[in-house]
Order: sequence, then structure tokens, then C-alpha cells
Amino acid sequence: MAEGSIWIGKEEHEGVLAQPRKDLKPPPHWRLEAVARTPRPRSLTVAADRRRAVMIEDGETSDVWLVDLESLGPPERLTTGRDPMPYWEDAEPRLSPGGETVAYVDGKHVWLAPTAGGPPRRLAEGTSAVWTPDGRLVIGVKRDDTSRLAIVDADDAWPRRLATDHGGLGEHGDEGDAAVSPDGTEVAYMFWPREDLKRGEIRVAAIDGGGVRVLASAPGMMADSPAWSPDGSTIVYRSEHSGFHELHAVARDGSGERQLTSAGADHSQADWHPDGTRLVCVRGRRNRFDLVVVDARDGSADVLAEGGTWSCPHWTAAGGVVAAYDDHATAPELRALTPGAPARTIHAPAPRAIRSAPHAALEDVAFPTFDGREIPGFLMRPREGSSMGSPVPAVVYPHGGPTDAYTDAWDGHAQYFVDRGYAWLAVNFRGSTGYGRDFERLNHDDWGVGDTKDCLAAADYLRTLDWVDGDRLGIFGASYGSYMALLAVTDDPEHRFRCAVCKYGDCDITTSWAQGDRMGVQDLERMMGPPSGARDAYIAGSAYHRLENVRAPLLIAHGEQDIRVSPKQSEQLVARLRRLGKTFEYVTYPTEAHGLLRAEPQLDFYRRLERFLNWTLM
Repeated sequence: MAEGSIWIGKEEHEGVLAQPRKDLKPPPHWRLEAVARTPRPRSLTVAADRRRAVMIEDGETSDVWLVDLESLGPPERLTTGRDPMPYWEDAEPRLSPGGETVAYVDGKHVWLAPTAGGPPRRLAEGTSAVWTPDGRLVIGVKRDDTSRLAIVDADDAWPRRLATDHGGLGEHGDEGDAAVSPDGTEVAYMFWPREDLKRGEIRVAAIDGGGVRVLASAPGMMADSPAWSPDGSTIVYRSEHSGFHELHAVARDGSGERQLTSAGADHSQADWHPDGTRLVCVRGRRNRFDLVVVDARDGSADVLAEGGTWSCPHWTAAGGVVAAYDDHATAPELRALTPGAPARTIHAPAPRAIRSAPHAALEDVAFPTFDGREIPGFLMRPREGSSMGSPVPAVVYPHGGPTDAYTDAWDGHAQYFVDRGYAWLAVNFRGSTGYGRDFERLNHDDWGVGDTKDCLAAADYLRTLDWVDGDRLGIFGASYGSYMALLAVTDDPEHRFRCAVCKYGDCDITTSWAQGDRMGVQDLERMMGPPSGARDAYIAGSAYHRLENVRAPLLIAHGEQDIRVSPKQSEQLVARLRRLGKTFEYVTYPTEAHGLLRAEPQLDFYRRLERFLNWTLM
């Protein structure tokens, strides 16, 4: 990128700056430009009549598209110029009961756009929107550091609060995950109480009376994602009470609560068939996600399609299913399925350069860590004849979150670096999802300690592979993965990694707690408690206090608009590294928040990453 680019803010370094390698040609099959400009459809929802759907497609923008589920023809773009949004923050678009209007969120407001074409109009300040059968909307509203649900008429921008009569129920908490009953009289939703951040409740509120009752609540257990049966008699929701996120069912009046599925697996995104006898949902085991059809009576399930990663499944009026799909060798696309027949791709927007490129296989691996546990991960190895030679250098890649996982999903950047000649080990350290509640909670009260040792164990595992050069290991992550990368070169007396890359991550979780946005802070407190009651744990989990131990050069990048992990975290890190005389490169991106979403900043960062890895792992 040219010097003085509008996309770059600060650009600093100490020590030797990584230089381009004159002995290396570009990778044989992959280009970063193609990866950065590959569109990604997501967030698919269907109309009440199941004949049309809307979705968001990420690219230069995150615009809303209309999908005809009868013709299954190419989607049509409904909005223009919507800023790129990270999938983990964005709200789903929703079609009105008659299908003539789509509600979506742009910026801090709910907008309405006609599906027949025409300019959208701003309705009200809000974070999400779900239609009622009579054409009103349930929207999410943030006020006074709290999220509430409110009712707003499509022709009146003045919302009123949904839940007003709580009786003896606590009301200090956040509301979300709204689902409107088929008769339009009640809303089921998730309530997240502040006094127990590990608990999620399923509550129901009357739309016009405001009275609230609880359908599911257990101390220290999450319940979420309520879905009404077509006749309104039953609500299915997810609960982790069994140790996995299984589906549970409860009658509308709160009676007959039962665990519906018992697969020892995580279930999500359940959608009722119109006849009320079954649901289609996503079932994940060890971070591969199948489409399954669950019997609403006994919870038995049939696999409709194996993953990869299926998401956003919905029944269509024709009796089939439409869903999004991707895997390590397939960029995101939309597919239509009919039981007993192969899936049909109806929208595959990836450029031909991506679809024709060879993709490295994703190998399931597991390796022992310091306390005797097995840590899972996914490994990709470069093709034979790589320009980097053999044995090859390797990158350990811890994911963000931390309550998340690296899954069998498309990762074009990883594929690029494998094509460049690197082995790539994505480690699902303790705290990762997909392996049960107990594994997921192993990092509670222990951020940055046990999970860092899991990343060091990943390096030890790579050293056992005869085709990997154990002296040429790097570690790279974003968000919590960045935090892991920094700790792995700070709290490792063996200095396993030759370099580390920190992309919008924390260096000091105490100051990050003070600087972050509400959702990030509450997630930190859910796992660690506030720093006033866990001072020693916060210090143990903060590399900033021990940066004198760092020997490896660092590449540090941050978006200046980030509110989840403040860019002050990287400023604090860089200032201390400079005082200590450490080697680093530092860059900021003025247009970017928590995620480098625009193509030009993304390209700039990954070109820097390529140069940095090529130089430091030479």
C-alpha cells in the first residue's frame, strides 16, 4: 500500500523492520486480493409464507439481499452502502408478514426498505428488529448501559417498552433473542441477569399488557434462542444444563419442561416445520456442523446433510430446506435441500479464482497439555514442493472469543499461507466451544494462564512432526487470539516461538476492563469476575506486567474505531515495548473497528503479515 494511504494511521517500529524476501515468488495458487474480495452470504431469514428470504452478504459492504425461494434464482440486492459489519455484532434482517418490507439495522437505527424497490426509511433507534403478525416490530434498544426490548409501530417511530410488569422477578439485566408467538400476543425472549452472568433465562412477556413470566431458569446455566411451535403451544430453546447445548421444550404455560435432544452435541438455529411435527437445526460435534431434522415428540434426529458448517436453516413452502454452507474447501454459499436428494447450490458468489484454487485438507488433531488433558485442533499442511522447502515453518493460530472455536469453515487467509508454504495449526484451547460445557469453562477464573500453556503445547506438538521445522514457529491471533499470542511469547521460558502477531488484542485485562464496551466487559466479568475481587488473576492473565521476558519480534495491528478492545491496549503495549528496547512493528487503521473488514486495510495487514512471517521465520 502506498505511503500516506488514507487507510493507515500510525505506522511505527523499533529494531529491525521485516524486509521483503527476494528469494520468494508469490504462492502458486492463491492471492490475497481474491480472498479479501470474496463475498460471504450469511444471516438468512425467511418470510412467514416461506416463499422469500432475505440475507446479508459481506464484501465491500454488508448489504441486504432478497432471495426468491420458489424460483431459487440469483439473489437481488435491496440495500446499498451499508457499512461492513462483523457477523458476531450484526442483527438479522427480517421480512414483514406480507413480505413487502424488510427491517434491518444500519448504524444505531432500524430501517425499513420495500422489497419491490425504492429508498429505505429510518424508523427508530434500535439494535435488532422482529415483526409481529399485525405489522408492528419488537426492537432492541440500548439505554443506560442496558438492553431492553420495545414495541414500535411501522408508522410511528416512538417505541414503548415490552416488559413492564415483572411481579417478583428481577429486572436488572439485558433482554434479547426475541421470538413473537404465532397469535401475536406474546414475546419469548432471553433475559441475562446481572447478578448471575453465567445464567440465561427464557422469559415471556405479553405484547399489550407487559406482564412477564419465566419459562426456564437455572443458576449458572445458559438458556437462549426460543422458538414457538406453529400452533403456539410449545417453545423450544437451547440449554446447556446437560453439559451441551441441547434442545429443550416447554409448554406455553410453563408446564411439561423436558430435554428434547440428548445427542451429547451442541444444537442451534432451530426452525419449526409448518406442520409442527419436527424442526430443522444445526448440530455440532467437535466443530463440524450438520443439518439435522429433530422429531418434536421424542427428540430423535435424522441427518439431512453433513458439515462442514451449515447455518441459518429454514423450511421452504415447497417442503425443502434452504441454508448457508461453507467448509475448509468451500467459500460461503447458499444451498437448497430436499430430503433424499443432493443439496443444490443456489448462490455461490466466490470468484472463480477462489473456487478453482486447491484447498489444503483440514486434519483433526489432539495433543497433550500441561495438566494431562487433550487439546483439540485443526491442522493444515502445505502441498509437496512448497517454495519454502522441507521441513516447513509453522504458525499456531489461537481463535478469538474466547468462548468460540476454530471450526470446519472457510478460512481463505489460512489457505493463502498454507499455499505459501506454512503449516497452520488452529488450536481450540481450553475455553473453546464445541467440546462440552465443562471444557468451555476451564478458563473461567484463569484467563491467560492455562489456555496460554495449551498454545505452548501446540508448539510442542508441532515439534514432534518430522515435516515441521520446530525452530521456525510463529503464533498469530486476533482479539483473544492476539492476547494468547502475546502471552505465549511473554510467559514461556523456553521461547518456543520465533515471532508473534497481535491483531487488535489485549495486553492488560485490568485496563481493558476499564476501556471496553459493555458487552465485552460483561463477558470478561462472566468468566473472571470484576478485577476488584480477582486482582491476582487479572495480573497473572496480563502480559503487560512481564514484557521484559519477550525476546521475539512482534507485529501489532489495531483498528482505531475498536470499542470492544480499545486501541489504547496496543498503545499501552507499544509504549512499554519501546521503553524495554524490544523489536516490534505497529500499525493502526483509522476506518476499522474490531475486525479489519474493508478490503484495503485487510490487504495491507495481510501483506505485512506475509512479509513479517517470511522474514522472521526464514
